[in-house]
Amino acid sequence: MEISTPGRICLFGEHQDYLGLPIIAMAISLRSYIKGDKATNKQVTIRKPDLDHTESFFLDDLEYDNPRDYFKSGIKVCMNEGLSFSHGFNCEVSSKIPIQSGTSSSSAIMVSWIHFLCKMADQPAEWDLNKIAEIAYKAETLEFDEPGGMMDQYTTSIGGFIHLESQPNIKVEKINAKLGTFILGDSLEPKDTMRILSRCKDSRLEIIKKLEFRNPGIDFNSCDANHDLTNLDKDEKELYFGTIKNKEILNEALLELNKDMIDHKIIGKLLNDHHSVLRDILQISTEKIEGMLEAALNAGAFGGKINGSGGGGCMFVYAPENPERVAAAIDNAGGKSYLIQSDLGTKIEK
Repeated sequence: MEISTPGRICLFGEHQDYLGLPIIAMAISLRSYIKGDKATNKQVTIRKPDLDHTESFFLDDLEYDNPRDYFKSGIKVCMNEGLSFSHGFNCEVSSKIPIQSGTSSSSAIMVSWIHFLCKMADQPAEWDLNKIAEIAYKAETLEFDEPGGMMDQYTTSIGGFIHLESQPNIKVEKINAKLGTFILGDSLEPKDTMRILSRCKDSRLEIIKKLEFRNPGIDFNSCDANHDLTNLDKDEKELYFGTIKNKEILNEALLELNKDMIDHKIIGKLLNDHHSVLRDILQISTEKIEGMLEAALNAGAFGGKINGSGGGGCMFVYAPENPERVAAAIDNAGGKSYLIQSDLGTKIEK
Protein backbone atom coordinates (compact mmCIF):
# COMPACT_ATOMS: atom_id res chain seq x y z
CA MET A 1 0.00 0.00 0.00
CA GLU A 2 1.13 3.55 -0.73
CA ILE A 3 -0.25 6.69 0.94
CA SER A 4 0.54 10.27 -0.04
CA THR A 5 -0.15 13.48 1.87
CA PRO A 6 0.46 17.14 0.94
CA GLY A 7 2.43 19.80 2.75
CA ARG A 8 0.74 23.07 3.64
CA ILE A 9 1.09 26.83 3.77
CA CYS A 10 -0.71 29.04 6.27
CA LEU A 11 -2.42 31.89 4.47
CA PHE A 12 -3.87 33.66 7.50
CA GLY A 13 -3.61 33.04 11.24
CA GLU A 14 0.11 32.24 11.44
CA HIS A 15 1.18 31.85 15.07
CA GLN A 16 -2.48 32.02 16.12
CA ASP A 17 -3.79 28.44 16.02
CA TYR A 18 -1.92 27.24 19.12
CA LEU A 19 -3.72 30.06 20.99
CA GLY A 20 -7.07 28.56 20.02
CA LEU A 21 -7.62 31.14 17.27
CA PRO A 22 -8.83 30.41 13.70
CA ILE A 23 -6.58 29.86 10.69
CA ILE A 24 -6.94 29.68 6.91
CA ALA A 25 -4.50 27.26 5.29
CA MET A 26 -3.91 25.54 1.96
CA ALA A 27 -2.65 22.04 1.19
CA ILE A 28 0.05 22.30 -1.46
CA SER A 29 1.09 20.26 -4.48
CA LEU A 30 4.26 18.94 -2.82
CA ARG A 31 3.63 15.60 -1.13
CA SER A 32 5.13 13.00 1.18
CA TYR A 33 4.81 9.24 0.55
CA ILE A 34 4.76 6.11 2.66
CA LYS A 35 4.67 2.75 0.92
CA GLY A 36 4.92 -0.60 2.61
CA ASP A 37 3.60 -4.05 3.44
CA LYS A 38 3.15 -6.21 6.50
CA ALA A 39 6.24 -7.97 7.82
CA THR A 40 6.39 -11.64 8.73
CA ASN A 41 7.32 -10.75 12.32
CA LYS A 42 6.69 -7.85 14.74
CA GLN A 43 9.54 -5.69 13.51
CA VAL A 44 8.83 -2.27 12.02
CA THR A 45 11.46 -1.13 9.52
CA ILE A 46 11.22 2.31 7.96
CA ARG A 47 13.67 3.23 5.23
CA LYS A 48 14.26 6.94 4.64
CA PRO A 49 16.31 7.20 1.43
CA ASP A 50 16.05 11.03 1.36
CA LEU A 51 17.98 11.09 4.65
CA ASP A 52 20.07 7.95 4.01
CA HIS A 53 18.70 6.51 7.25
CA THR A 54 16.74 3.44 8.37
CA GLU A 55 14.69 3.22 11.58
CA SER A 56 13.78 -0.12 13.14
CA PHE A 57 11.93 -1.23 16.28
CA PHE A 58 9.55 -3.95 17.50
CA LEU A 59 5.84 -3.66 18.25
CA ASP A 60 6.37 -5.07 21.75
CA ASP A 61 8.87 -2.30 22.60
CA LEU A 62 7.33 1.10 21.91
CA GLU A 63 9.23 3.06 24.57
CA TYR A 64 10.34 6.38 23.10
CA ASP A 65 14.03 6.75 22.29
CA ASN A 66 13.91 10.47 21.47
CA PRO A 67 11.61 13.46 22.15
CA ARG A 68 9.91 13.21 18.73
CA ASP A 69 9.66 9.46 18.22
CA TYR A 70 6.74 9.85 15.82
CA PHE A 71 6.54 6.41 14.21
CA LYS A 72 6.23 4.78 17.62
CA SER A 73 3.78 7.39 18.89
CA GLY A 74 1.60 6.88 15.81
CA ILE A 75 1.29 3.18 16.58
CA LYS A 76 0.67 3.79 20.30
CA VAL A 77 -2.09 6.34 19.68
CA CYS A 78 -3.73 4.08 17.08
CA MET A 79 -3.67 1.25 19.62
CA ASN A 80 -5.27 3.57 22.17
CA GLU A 81 -8.04 4.09 19.59
CA GLY A 82 -8.68 0.35 19.51
CA LEU A 83 -6.54 -0.80 16.58
CA SER A 84 -4.37 -3.90 16.92
CA PHE A 85 -1.25 -4.95 15.03
CA SER A 86 -0.05 -8.55 15.05
CA HIS A 87 2.53 -7.92 12.33
CA GLY A 88 5.17 -5.26 11.86
CA PHE A 89 5.80 -3.40 8.61
CA ASN A 90 8.46 -2.85 6.00
CA CYS A 91 8.08 0.73 4.78
CA GLU A 92 9.80 3.42 2.79
CA VAL A 93 9.24 7.13 3.38
CA SER A 94 10.01 9.82 0.82
CA SER A 95 8.97 13.43 0.39
CA LYS A 96 8.98 16.30 -2.08
CA ILE A 97 8.19 18.77 0.74
CA PRO A 98 11.11 20.93 1.95
CA ILE A 99 12.29 19.50 5.28
CA GLN A 100 12.27 21.58 8.50
CA SER A 101 11.22 24.68 6.61
CA GLY A 102 7.70 25.46 7.84
CA THR A 103 5.67 23.54 5.25
CA SER A 104 4.56 20.71 7.56
CA SER A 105 6.82 17.99 6.23
CA SER A 106 6.71 16.13 9.55
CA SER A 107 2.94 16.46 9.89
CA ALA A 108 2.43 15.24 6.33
CA ILE A 109 4.47 12.14 7.13
CA MET A 110 2.57 11.62 10.38
CA VAL A 111 -0.79 11.91 8.59
CA SER A 112 0.44 9.44 5.96
CA TRP A 113 1.59 7.10 8.73
CA ILE A 114 -1.77 7.23 10.57
CA HIS A 115 -3.62 6.71 7.27
CA PHE A 116 -1.34 3.74 6.49
CA LEU A 117 -1.75 2.23 9.96
CA CYS A 118 -5.54 2.44 10.01
CA LYS A 119 -5.69 0.55 6.72
CA MET A 120 -3.04 -2.03 7.68
CA ALA A 121 -4.38 -2.84 11.16
CA ASP A 122 -5.60 -6.38 11.92
CA GLN A 123 -9.13 -5.00 11.55
CA PRO A 124 -8.80 -2.04 9.14
CA ALA A 125 -10.53 1.16 10.28
CA GLU A 126 -12.68 3.33 8.01
CA TRP A 127 -11.50 6.63 9.47
CA ASP A 128 -12.53 9.77 7.61
CA LEU A 129 -10.08 12.61 6.96
CA ASN A 130 -11.09 14.51 10.10
CA LYS A 131 -10.46 11.43 12.24
CA ILE A 132 -7.06 10.84 10.65
CA ALA A 133 -6.18 14.47 11.40
CA GLU A 134 -7.33 14.14 15.01
CA ILE A 135 -5.23 11.01 15.60
CA ALA A 136 -2.19 12.55 13.89
CA TYR A 137 -2.50 15.62 16.12
CA LYS A 138 -2.59 13.42 19.22
CA ALA A 139 0.42 11.40 18.06
CA GLU A 140 2.56 14.35 16.99
CA THR A 141 1.65 17.14 19.38
CA LEU A 142 -0.23 15.96 22.47
CA GLU A 143 1.85 12.81 22.96
CA PHE A 144 5.03 14.89 23.28
CA ASP A 145 3.47 17.99 24.89
CA GLU A 146 4.69 20.18 22.01
CA PRO A 147 3.53 23.81 21.65
CA GLY A 148 2.08 23.66 18.12
CA GLY A 149 -1.59 23.80 17.14
CA MET A 150 -3.63 21.46 14.96
CA MET A 151 -3.51 23.40 11.68
CA ASP A 152 -0.84 21.17 10.15
CA GLN A 153 -2.59 17.86 10.69
CA TYR A 154 -6.04 19.04 9.61
CA THR A 155 -4.84 20.91 6.51
CA THR A 156 -2.65 18.09 5.22
CA SER A 157 -5.28 15.44 5.96
CA ILE A 158 -8.33 17.25 4.53
CA GLY A 159 -6.62 19.12 1.69
CA GLY A 160 -7.61 22.14 -0.36
CA PHE A 161 -8.30 25.40 1.46
CA ILE A 162 -9.65 25.12 4.98
CA HIS A 163 -10.90 27.50 7.66
CA LEU A 164 -10.22 25.82 11.01
CA GLU A 165 -11.60 26.89 14.37
CA SER A 166 -10.35 24.93 17.38
CA GLN A 167 -12.26 26.76 20.14
CA PRO A 168 -14.69 26.15 21.76
CA ASN A 169 -14.97 23.06 19.52
CA ILE A 170 -13.10 21.90 16.43
CA LYS A 171 -14.85 23.17 13.32
CA VAL A 172 -13.45 22.77 9.80
CA GLU A 173 -14.95 24.43 6.74
CA LYS A 174 -13.71 23.85 3.20
CA ILE A 175 -13.20 27.02 1.16
CA ASN A 176 -13.93 26.53 -2.53
CA ALA A 177 -11.73 29.37 -3.76
CA LYS A 178 -9.83 29.07 -7.04
CA LEU A 179 -6.71 31.16 -6.55
CA GLY A 180 -4.25 29.66 -9.00
CA THR A 181 -0.50 29.64 -8.50
CA PHE A 182 1.58 30.44 -5.44
CA ILE A 183 5.38 30.37 -5.28
CA LEU A 184 7.00 28.76 -2.27
CA GLY A 185 10.50 29.96 -1.55
CA ASP A 186 12.88 28.03 0.71
CA SER A 187 15.44 30.37 2.23
CA LEU A 188 17.66 27.34 2.97
CA GLU A 189 18.20 28.86 6.42
CA PRO A 190 17.87 26.49 9.40
CA LYS A 191 15.35 27.37 12.10
CA ASP A 192 14.67 26.43 15.71
CA THR A 193 10.95 25.65 15.52
CA MET A 194 10.39 24.63 19.14
CA ARG A 195 12.22 27.65 20.56
CA ILE A 196 10.32 30.12 18.39
CA LEU A 197 6.95 28.49 19.00
CA SER A 198 7.53 28.46 22.74
CA ARG A 199 8.62 32.11 22.80
CA CYS A 200 5.72 33.39 20.70
CA LYS A 201 3.18 31.24 22.54
CA ASP A 202 4.44 31.62 26.11
CA SER A 203 4.74 35.40 25.92
CA ARG A 204 1.11 35.74 24.92
CA LEU A 205 -0.13 33.23 27.46
CA GLU A 206 1.57 35.40 30.08
CA ILE A 207 -0.29 38.44 28.72
CA ILE A 208 -3.62 36.67 29.19
CA LYS A 209 -2.69 35.79 32.77
CA LYS A 210 -1.93 39.43 33.50
CA LEU A 211 -5.19 40.60 31.92
CA GLU A 212 -7.35 38.15 33.85
CA PHE A 213 -7.00 40.21 37.04
CA ARG A 214 -8.89 43.18 35.57
CA ASN A 215 -10.76 41.29 32.83
CA PRO A 216 -12.22 38.09 34.34
CA GLY A 217 -12.93 35.35 31.80
CA ILE A 218 -10.83 36.90 29.03
CA ASP A 219 -9.34 34.58 26.39
CA PHE A 220 -7.77 35.11 22.98
CA ASN A 221 -11.08 34.77 21.15
CA SER A 222 -12.61 37.56 23.22
CA CYS A 223 -9.60 39.90 23.08
CA ASP A 224 -10.36 43.35 21.69
CA ALA A 225 -9.24 46.96 22.11
CA ASN A 226 -11.81 47.65 24.85
CA HIS A 227 -10.25 45.54 27.61
CA ASP A 228 -8.40 47.09 30.54
CA LEU A 229 -4.71 46.84 29.61
CA THR A 230 -3.33 48.60 32.70
CA ASN A 231 -1.19 45.61 33.70
CA LEU A 232 0.64 45.44 30.37
CA ASP A 233 3.89 47.19 29.47
CA LYS A 234 4.54 48.77 26.06
CA ASP A 235 5.91 45.62 24.40
CA GLU A 236 3.09 43.48 25.75
CA LYS A 237 0.48 45.91 24.46
CA GLU A 238 2.11 45.82 21.03
CA LEU A 239 1.98 42.03 21.02
CA TYR A 240 -1.63 42.07 22.25
CA PHE A 241 -2.76 44.44 19.50
CA GLY A 242 -0.74 42.51 16.92
CA THR A 243 -2.69 39.36 17.82
CA ILE A 244 -5.96 41.27 17.42
CA LYS A 245 -4.77 42.67 14.09
CA ASN A 246 -4.08 39.18 12.77
CA LYS A 247 -7.60 38.12 13.79
CA GLU A 248 -9.03 41.07 11.86
CA ILE A 249 -6.91 40.30 8.78
CA LEU A 250 -8.15 36.69 8.78
CA ASN A 251 -11.79 37.75 9.07
CA GLU A 252 -11.40 40.15 6.15
CA ALA A 253 -9.69 37.44 4.08
CA LEU A 254 -12.42 34.90 4.87
CA LEU A 255 -15.08 37.28 3.56
CA GLU A 256 -13.11 37.81 0.34
CA LEU A 257 -12.34 34.12 -0.21
CA ASN A 258 -16.01 33.21 0.07
CA LYS A 259 -17.08 35.68 -2.63
CA ASP A 260 -18.12 34.43 -6.06
CA MET A 261 -15.71 36.93 -7.63
CA ILE A 262 -12.52 37.14 -5.57
CA ASP A 263 -10.35 40.24 -5.84
CA HIS A 264 -6.96 38.55 -6.08
CA LYS A 265 -5.06 41.77 -5.36
CA ILE A 266 -6.93 42.15 -2.06
CA ILE A 267 -5.77 38.66 -1.09
CA GLY A 268 -2.21 39.72 -1.89
CA LYS A 269 -2.53 42.90 0.17
CA LEU A 270 -3.89 40.97 3.16
CA LEU A 271 -0.96 38.56 2.94
CA ASN A 272 1.39 41.54 3.06
CA ASP A 273 -0.49 42.98 6.04
CA HIS A 274 -0.25 39.68 7.89
CA HIS A 275 3.47 39.45 7.18
CA SER A 276 4.01 42.95 8.57
CA VAL A 277 2.69 41.83 11.95
CA LEU A 278 4.80 38.67 11.89
CA ARG A 279 7.91 40.64 10.93
CA ASP A 280 7.55 43.76 13.07
CA ILE A 281 5.76 42.48 16.19
CA LEU A 282 6.47 38.76 16.48
CA GLN A 283 9.89 39.36 14.89
CA ILE A 284 10.11 35.96 13.18
CA SER A 285 11.39 37.02 9.75
CA THR A 286 15.00 37.16 8.58
CA GLU A 287 17.01 39.46 6.36
CA LYS A 288 17.21 36.82 3.63
CA ILE A 289 13.47 36.14 3.64
CA GLU A 290 12.80 39.87 3.44
CA GLY A 291 15.05 40.03 0.38
CA MET A 292 13.23 37.11 -1.24
CA LEU A 293 9.84 38.70 -0.59
CA GLU A 294 10.96 42.06 -1.96
CA ALA A 295 12.35 40.43 -5.11
CA ALA A 296 9.13 38.47 -5.66
CA LEU A 297 6.88 41.50 -5.18
CA ASN A 298 9.03 43.54 -7.57
CA ALA A 299 8.66 40.72 -10.13
CA GLY A 300 4.87 40.91 -10.02
CA ALA A 301 3.63 38.85 -7.06
CA PHE A 302 0.45 40.23 -5.50
CA GLY A 303 1.60 39.65 -1.92
CA GLY A 304 3.28 37.18 0.39
CA LYS A 305 4.50 36.30 3.85
CA ILE A 306 6.82 34.14 5.87
CA ASN A 307 5.44 30.64 6.41
CA GLY A 308 5.60 28.47 9.51
CA SER A 309 7.32 29.22 12.78
CA GLY A 310 9.84 31.57 11.17
CA GLY A 311 13.45 32.39 11.98
CA GLY A 312 14.37 30.78 8.66
CA GLY A 313 12.61 28.21 6.52
CA CYS A 314 10.14 29.24 3.83
CA MET A 315 8.17 32.19 2.57
CA PHE A 316 5.56 32.22 -0.17
CA VAL A 317 3.95 34.70 -2.50
CA TYR A 318 0.69 34.74 -4.40
CA ALA A 319 1.56 34.96 -8.10
CA PRO A 320 -1.33 33.94 -10.37
CA GLU A 321 0.23 36.06 -13.15
CA ASN A 322 3.72 35.37 -14.55
CA PRO A 323 4.64 32.84 -11.84
CA GLU A 324 7.81 31.71 -13.63
CA ARG A 325 9.20 35.26 -13.54
CA VAL A 326 8.43 35.51 -9.82
CA ALA A 327 10.05 32.12 -9.15
CA ALA A 328 13.19 33.24 -10.97
CA ALA A 329 13.34 36.36 -8.83
CA ILE A 330 13.24 34.25 -5.66
CA ASP A 331 16.00 32.02 -7.00
CA ASN A 332 18.11 35.04 -7.87
CA ALA A 333 17.66 36.31 -4.30
CA GLY A 334 19.26 33.11 -3.00
CA GLY A 335 16.18 30.98 -2.34
CA LYS A 336 14.90 27.79 -3.88
CA SER A 337 11.51 28.23 -5.53
CA TYR A 338 8.61 25.82 -6.06
CA LEU A 339 5.49 26.55 -8.11
CA ILE A 340 2.58 25.26 -6.01
CA GLN A 341 -1.19 25.11 -6.14
CA SER A 342 -3.95 23.80 -3.90
CA ASP A 343 -3.97 20.01 -3.72
CA LEU A 344 -6.00 17.08 -2.39
CA GLY A 345 -5.54 15.80 1.14
CA THR A 346 -4.12 12.45 2.18
CA LYS A 347 -5.03 9.65 -0.21
CA ILE A 348 -4.30 6.06 -1.14
CA GLU A 349 -2.11 5.96 -4.22
CA LYS A 350 -2.23 2.19 -4.64
